[in-house]
Amino acid sequence: MRGITFPLLALLTASCWTNSTSNTIPIVKTSTVAIKTTDETDIELNRLKSCAGNIESYAKKNKLNSEICFLVDMKLPSGNKRFFIYDLKKDSVIAAGLVAHGSGSDNAGKDLVFSNTISSNATSLGKYKIGNAYYGKFGLAYKLHGLDKTNSNAFSRFVVLHSHSCIPENEVTPLEVCRSWGCPTVAPSFLLVLKKYLDKPGKPILLHIFY
Repeated sequence: MRGITFPLLALLTASCWTNSTSNTIPIVKTSTVAIKTTDETDIELNRLKSCAGNIESYAKKNKLNSEICFLVDMKLPSGNKRFFIYDLKKDSVIAAGLVAHGSGSDNAGKDLVFSNTISSNATSLGKYKIGNAYYGKFGLAYKLHGLDKTNSNAFSRFVVLHSHSCIPENEVTPLEVCRSWGCPTVAPSFLLVLKKYLDKPGKPILLHIFY
């Protein structure tokens, strides 16, 4: 992860955004907050359950944690909580948080695009094994090992799981959050929640980013 970028929104003036090297959360002031309908929530849960359906057997086969996994649904707007801690045994969501996608995945307001190419700054879809923790430019981070053809370059791209203060704790839809250079970047407080699971003794946790 080499940087953070900030999208310019029509709802905010340019002065509301920090520059790409600042650690300050963008100022968000709006009275229009989108509220999910029951149908939207049901669709979201059904997508998660569908994605989680085959993960338990995959995790067991590949010596990964078969009780807990992390799911990221990139179909959801960046201002929505779309990073989920998922209990595979109870088939339910434990917690959720905001997560950035790569700036290279933006597509002029159209559907996101994804890439496994080095220097693309895009998010890569697929399953990841979450590796060892370390402290780098953005503090605590976890190495990611791509397990699919769509994310096989994750380690060499320095795509890692880390936090940044530009990611808010709470949902900001219809606003968006800052962009990463391909890393799944979360709020500092949410990384501490993830840490409780990642630092437990046992098999590595699987992260699945899907669309």
